[in-house]
Order: sequence, then structure tokens, then C-alpha cells
Amino acid sequence: MSQSVKRAARILDSIAEQPKSVAQLAEDFGIHRSTMFRELQTLEEVGFARRRKDGTYAPAFRLAVLGAASLESLDLREAAYSAVRRLHRAVGSTVHVAALVDDEIVYVDKVEDAGRVRLYSRVGSPVRPQCSALGKAILAALPETRRDDVLRHVDWRRYTDRTITDRTALDAELQTVAQRCWAADDGEFEDVVNCVAVPITSSAGVVGALSLTALRVVHDLDELKTRLPLLQETAQRISRELG
Repeated sequence: MSQSVKRAARILDSIAEQPKSVAQLAEDFGIHRSTMFRELQTLEEVGFARRRKDGTYAPAFRLAVLGAASLESLDLREAAYSAVRRLHRAVGSTVHVAALVDDEIVYVDKVEDAGRVRLYSRVGSPVRPQCSALGKAILAALPETRRDDVLRHVDWRRYTDRTITDRTALDAELQTVAQRCWAADDGEFEDVVNCVAVPITSSAGVVGALSLTALRVVHDLDELKTRLPLLQETAQRISRELG
């Protein structure tokens, strides 16, 4: 893959997280503003980026259309759709589904608790595998070589005091996850958020994961754990649907 294509993909990831100005992006990527401006102009011309009134750039509608078409082709999202919404009606907390797509873990569905603060996650965006319950649930079920592939480009930065920041510590955590068949995010990416997740499997092995997420002040980790049987039952129903 050419450097320009790689950079364009990284720019789209960056503005998907938060709209940014030319100056912000140029600083983040370590390139001159004029070079970044040309990159953004190209993305704007093909309909992947749009310039907002405040001068910042955000993903454009064409990218959303392509993303939706891609998600529709994922068997996991279709197989999980009804079961996920039944689970959400039963528990109220935000429900996520993530899929293992090549060497990346991606959010493919989300049903959010409308009465609470919106969470950072977005359908179509990548999951941080080392500091998310979804990521750890999938990683723990993978052979070591596949795990290496998924973790090859991980940014081991510390987001909170609980973030796992090296491979040795993560492997130890994944061993525990594999033994108990569920994973947790105890404020590892955001201090105020916790989550539990279980893997979703098919005849081909692990294909994704299902999670419940809540603000700590609403449901702490111990409360979320009480819902694991229902979470596991839903994951098993999705697995049967996948075959």
C-alpha cells in the first residue's frame, strides 16, 4: 500500500474520532499545512471528507454510505441484530457487537441507552483491543499467531491508571479471560466507563464479541457481572444463528 493511501486512511480515522482543522491534522501527522490541505482537498473531491462551517474537517456522506454497505455484508451484524435488541430491552445498558475483520476488530452494531451520556464508540470504527472488553474477549480466543497480527499496530499508550500498556501484561490478562470465558474493561480507556464482554463463535472459531457497557455511576463492574449469564445466553443464540 502506498504511503499516500495509508496516510489518507489515517486522516479519515482521525477526523472520524473528532472533527479537526488543517493545522491540527498537520501537527498530528508531522507534515506541512499545505501538504495536509492538499490531502484534505483530495478526500473532499472524492466525497470522503467535508469541510464544516468552522473550518474543521469531518467524514462525508459518501464514506457513511460505503460503510453502511460494508456493514450490511457482514454476517455477524445481521445474525446478531434481533438478539442484541432483545438484550438491550432486558438490561437497558449500551450493547455493542464487534467483529474480527481481517486483522482488525471493528464495532459493527451498537444500541445505546438513550437516557444516558453518549459513549465514544461508533459503528464502523476500530476497537482498541488492549483496553476494551470486546477486544480482550476476542483476543483470548485467538491462536497466538492471529493474536500477533491483531496486536501488531497497537498503540500502547496509557489512557487511565488501569490501562494495560505492554504485551506481557496483556497476555497474562488474556489467560484469565480464556479461563473464565468473559472479559472486562474496568475504566481502562475512560475512567468513568466499565464494560463486560463475551466472545461470539461460529464453526470457524471466534468471529466477534458482545458487550454491555455502562457509566460507573450508573452500574459498576460488579453490577454488570450479574448480567453475564444473559450476555452469554445471547452470544450463544447469535453463534447458533451463524452456524
